[in-house]
Amino acid sequence: MNIKLLLCLPLLLWLGACSTLPPAPTVPGPSTTGARYTPVPVDSLPGWTAESHAASLQALQHSCRALARRPKDWGAWQAACQASANVDVQQPAGVRRYFEQYFNAWSVSDGSRVQGLITGYYEPLLNGSRVRTERTPWPVYGVPSDLYTFEPGPAERQRGEGIVRVAGANRLASVPGATQPASGQYRVRLADFVTDGKTTRLKGRLEGDRFVPYYTRAEIEQGRGVSSAPVLAWVEDPTELFFLQVQGSGRIQLEDGTLLRVGYADQNGYGYQSIGKTLVDSGEMTLADASMQGIQAWVRAHPDRRQALFNSNPSYVFFRVLGHAEGGPIGSLGVPLTDGYSIAVDPRYIPLGAPVFLETTWPLSSTPLRRLVHAQDTGGAIKGAVRADFFWGFGTEAGMYAGRMKQQGRLWLLLPKGMDPAASAGR
Repeated sequence: MNIKLLLCLPLLLWLGACSTLPPAPTVPGPSTTGARYTPVPVDSLPGWTAESHAASLQALQHSCRALARRPKDWGAWQAACQASANVDVQQPAGVRRYFEQYFNAWSVSDGSRVQGLITGYYEPLLNGSRVRTERTPWPVYGVPSDLYTFEPGPAERQRGEGIVRVAGANRLASVPGATQPASGQYRVRLADFVTDGKTTRLKGRLEGDRFVPYYTRAEIEQGRGVSSAPVLAWVEDPTELFFLQVQGSGRIQLEDGTLLRVGYADQNGYGYQSIGKTLVDSGEMTLADASMQGIQAWVRAHPDRRQALFNSNPSYVFFRVLGHAEGGPIGSLGVPLTDGYSIAVDPRYIPLGAPVFLETTWPLSSTPLRRLVHAQDTGGAIKGAVRADFFWGFGTEAGMYAGRMKQQGRLWLLLPKGMDPAASAGR
């Protein structure tokens, strides 16, 4: 993600059942994932005819701009994307007919499980300054110059180690055939690194003639590594800064009233660990109270234990300054997120750019929330075929909904007619 972290509020451990459609023949997903895709008529989706889908069509058009820049994808999407420009968004029936004409729908399940966790995220607003002051002592870091990324190839994965060299800013490349590091080269041992299964990329630093894991959150908070990181801004509240990293993007109101927009740039290489789960597992909080608001209340009541709690999540996010364009933050697809119509997904199962029909409930409610949303983002904690993070938008009200959203839900993947869902996942 750009958001990467994106960077969500995955605070529940499990959820119960939700409504289902009648069973139909299934198409197995990739054997390595366990995902399954069951075809259903678009017009049979729950509540389909009750929605206008006009805002969803506009979000799809954002996705199409990104898909048009991807030659391997554009052939399958071109007809549907081009036709979307001719649909009158003021005619709900016409918008529905468009999706019915150009798309097939597939119920997504994780093996036999059709329900999954739906959380929420948002773009927060923090108070800050360009310079460190007594009021704003907490730094928002850019990417350290000593943070490097390496993507092991088949040879390194087979041997469990390899020799690398600096290939560009913050990037390492393999030295084919080398078994010992020469001058300007470094040994990497894959077993030294902990990955979360979603990526094979390694994040680390150079130490002597070795490439080693980067510093953890606890080490960074103690000043390790960040001497080479630019400070983009200084903010008032360390808890808000932590949740800025969880969300992956936000806006900082500076002392002169201007807004500085920041977004995910990189991460230290450690998997996200939910601090809500930490509090629940330690008996400090019940599962029902493990919302963003509940965690913030706990931190305010236990300021002396705040940093230890934060350090239980070793992941640390670095930011970049974004432009001042209108609209939401830029998601992993490379387009602005649309309030209430963008979701973060696991791209191993749901291809970025695809419409996804979501059936869940409003936060802390049994009121149905059914909407045609779009897979435009990813997040470090978004893992699994039936898993989504719903983007609520910017500001306090969006944060209220996002922090309380931990619902059960179902997903239906929509793809242009002729596309194979199993083949499109993971692209």
